[in-house]
Amino acid sequence: MQNQRCVGTVSRGIRCPIIREGDNLAQIVADSVLQAAENEHFSLHDRDVVAITESVVARAQGNYATVDDIAADIHAKFGDKTVGVIFPILSRNRFAICLRGIAKGAKKVVLMLSYPSDEVGNELVDLDRVEAAGVNPYSDVLTEAEFRDKFGASVHPFTGVDYIAYYGDLVRSCGTEVEIIFANRPQAILAYTDAVLCCDIHTRRHTKKVLLEHGAQVVYGLDDILTAPYNGSGYHEQFGLLGSNKATEDRIKLFPHPCPDMLADIQTRIHTATGKTVEVMVYGDGAFKDPQGKIWELADPVVSPSHTAGLIGTPNELKLKYLADNDFADLKGDALKLAIQDRIKAKQGNLKGQMASEGTTPRQLTDLIGSLCDLTSGSGDKGTPVVLVQGYFDNYTD
Repeated sequence: MQNQRCVGTVSRGIRCPIIREGDNLAQIVADSVLQAAENEHFSLHDRDVVAITESVVARAQGNYATVDDIAADIHAKFGDKTVGVIFPILSRNRFAICLRGIAKGAKKVVLMLSYPSDEVGNELVDLDRVEAAGVNPYSDVLTEAEFRDKFGASVHPFTGVDYIAYYGDLVRSCGTEVEIIFANRPQAILAYTDAVLCCDIHTRRHTKKVLLEHGAQVVYGLDDILTAPYNGSGYHEQFGLLGSNKATEDRIKLFPHPCPDMLADIQTRIHTATGKTVEVMVYGDGAFKDPQGKIWELADPVVSPSHTAGLIGTPNELKLKYLADNDFADLKGDALKLAIQDRIKAKQGNLKGQMASEGTTPRQLTDLIGSLCDLTSGSGDKGTPVVLVQGYFDNYTD
């Protein structure tokens, strides 16, 4: 029997040394991939994807900032105004350190939380309870006392944290007055202050637009804080504090700077060693939602902040089950296989709108591959900050 390929896409976590600031990440990544291929007896191919998690890229870049750096930039932008801090996500890792910096830079904070959940799905209260209480989350503004009276304690099911109390205590621990309200319309904050810091991630542009249309005088987003070095701090020119993570109790790691030279260096090193041209990308959170916890994973502003040119675009694929159930419903066995292979070989460069591509995922390649990598590497103790994806661009004819 003729040998045939029986495996499609393969995703491998690649173990690497612990990365420190100033390390030659291109050399470490290329050497780790090549060593894994040698030790595990697999070969590299053209269009394999080498993906590096954003956290080690930012660490190698030394892209860190302190609570005091954040506070200084907040005070420079808002002065002594009461700052409306609206739509933050409920996260000790993602937002708590940022909130400490915001609180240290302000005299008073009005913290406006969305409900029943934050932007990425962390619940303050179940929607059924909101409806049972006769509350309209699209229009009703609740004070902290009103929220507690109607719904009581609000403990996160996974972390066990009452984020209302936690965030309130955190601001007060910085010597800053805090008032907490609950609303979903951005303009609700304007009853308390006309100076607003928008902390939402993927809806931030719309939020800023609504606030300015309703008379806000000072409007910034997390993406406007630390967009340049402050007293020698780290920064991110496009995303500011978005994509940051807790490093220590007083320090955050920011999203990594664009790094096309490093990605090209990795390509060159692997091509020199193997003769193969791989694609390279940096990835952060995957773009997927947990159906049990109802939490959308993507707390970073984008899945991939840097990638090589071969990863630009969307898939151009036919739906095999559509072809099998419709165009070739009368075929089976080798005849069906050959008919589908011929159709794939003859497919057009752009299948948008064609029924045979209906149901294929219309997402950016970097979002799809980055999500696969995030699930492969995890966020715990696997020790695989690099992921090698092979066969992703193959199809049924290969």
